Amino acid sequence: MALTGLEIFKLLPKTNCKKCGRATCLAFAMQLAQKKAELKDCPDVSEEAKGILGAASAPPIKLVTVGVGDKKIDIGEENVLFRHDEKFYNPTGVAVTLSDDLDDAAFTERLNKINGLKFTRVGTEIEIDLIALLNKSGDATKFANRAKQVSENTHLSLILESKSADNMKAAVETCADKKPLIFGANSDNWEAMASIAKEKSCPMSISASTLEELADMTEKIKAAGVTDIVLNQVSESTKEILHGLTKIRRAALKKAFRQLGYPAITYMPSYEPAQEVASASVFIAKYAGIVIVNACEPWQIMPLLTVRQNIFTDPQKPVQVEPKLYEVGQVNENSPVLFTTNFSLTYYTVEGEVEASRIPAYILAVGTEGTSVLTAYSGDKLNEDVIAKAMADAKVEEKVNHKKLIVPGLVAILSAKIQEKTKWEALVGPKEASGIPTYLKSTWN
Repeated sequence: MALTGLEIFKLLPKTNCKKCGRATCLAFAMQLAQKKAELKDCPDVSEEAKGILGAASAPPIKLVTVGVGDKKIDIGEENVLFRHDEKFYNPTGVAVTLSDDLDDAAFTERLNKINGLKFTRVGTEIEIDLIALLNKSGDATKFANRAKQVSENTHLSLILESKSADNMKAAVETCADKKPLIFGANSDNWEAMASIAKEKSCPMSISASTLEELADMTEKIKAAGVTDIVLNQVSESTKEILHGLTKIRRAALKKAFRQLGYPAITYMPSYEPAQEVASASVFIAKYAGIVIVNACEPWQIMPLLTVRQNIFTDPQKPVQVEPKLYEVGQVNENSPVLFTTNFSLTYYTVEGEVEASRIPAYILAVGTEGTSVLTAYSGDKLNEDVIAKAMADAKVEEKVNHKKLIVPGLVAILSAKIQEKTKWEALVGPKEASGIPTYLKSTWN
């Protein structure tokens, strides 16, 4: 049973030394009880207290790391069922399959294609995280050779999939330093797979058709010395997997059911591209730690990564661009000057339409704490004083030889006040960004 904050406080040193980063031991105890702090943050806690508090203060869902270096992926350690309650911390890893039975040319071509699955969206680079190497050949030597080839020719983390412990052992030997996820353990082979995972200090997944089987195996594998476990409920139904992922999350968070307190992985192969991506998007929202897809085309992967970016953005902290004057194209002293807010989606929408117009222009991103134009105006974060200060800070007057500022049509009401405050002519632009190209080509010229 989980301990209360006061029960945890009684076991702490009570020195209020602040070494843990909190103001008092009581504050630290309360955060431990809420799973928002870790016992290791307190350097002075006694061994006796560690024994009592160790399990009680552990996160409800264990943190598991796959891979090493910059592209390692952390999954698990989530504290809420719903994103708006706090936020989701560790973005779902996206893995693309690669079969070891492809001929050399096809294998290399797909590997290169997977390595290139990266995109830029609202100023942020997004890409997949893992390559899932499938042992479709059933051959240990070929699996090992392909694992070595992938390991040496990708910056991504690895998942090795095989139900053969012998084949898995051969493959892991070639890339154990990359800490791949061992994928393929089930009720028949878990002992052999756990032995490999323990020997090579690699995380492992376990697969079963029911949550009861998964819970039973986690206890056995943990007793065998492996604690970095990832759960996989086997099903051909999106609905069943979604129900399973939800039950796992609820059991861990609401019931403190440690046997299911591990992140989950989903792999539901589908040869219908749109359905596969749609299902994977569902699992990203609730509640997969890793999704594996066969999809390899940019038009398939980009929507999946977009969903992930949206789900794992902190809902209480809008994505922002730096408030400053941006140049779009080869600007000169006659280029138009537009302003918008520094909310990323708003800014990049405006930037995209300015680029589409083929008319070089300046865009002043006014700092509004990352809120949109109307939201900022409604909250008085966008007014003539804020705009005038932004113009002064960016030294807009030194960039152009005119004094004309294009105002977003949605806040046309500010035009007169802006004109009075800045002594610039305020031109009312279109209400929607999509109208910018026509506006610049006609009204501005």
